[in-house]
Amino acid sequence: MARHEDEREDLMAEATALRERIEYSVAGRAEPVVAGFRESGQWSLYFGSDPVYHFAADGALRRAFLEGDLFRSQGVTLARLTRVRTGDEVQLVRHDLTAAELEQFTHRLKEQLTSLKGAIETGSAQVARQIPADAGVEAKLLEALADAANLRLAGVVNGRRRET
Repeated sequence: MARHEDEREDLMAEATALRERIEYSVAGRAEPVVAGFRESGQWSLYFGSDPVYHFAADGALRRAFLEGDLFRSQGVTLARLTRVRTGDEVQLVRHDLTAAELEQFTHRLKEQLTSLKGAIETGSAQVARQIPADAGVEAKLLEALADAANLRLAGVVNGRRRET
């Protein structure tokens, strides 16, 4: 893992794995919102540099980055992985969310998805850029966001496990 994480300067240019992507300028938000879809159908949503959400093709939440922590689906809950830096290494310390913590996390996520959908539909989110220019990314995104009320977790997302 990198010792220092860098902010992305231009997510639209850098996120080439997202074959179809769209950037919005949203009223009341300082940073742009970027959404994109991989060829596999998996999709991602970036509210600036934080929070970031990654979804499976079926809309299930796979991973998230929120307030500096990585969250990874464990099927029935999320594992929060917090970076702990020592003099010569960076460790990820794991905590599986309790039912109450998971409810708080999913409530916040649902609110963000619903708010973004509303902003797009009412025009308070303006398309700044889209790649490719002729793709129907907005329609695809609105369809994905419509499923926000049925938010569910993907199966276990594999990674190195370090229990605490």
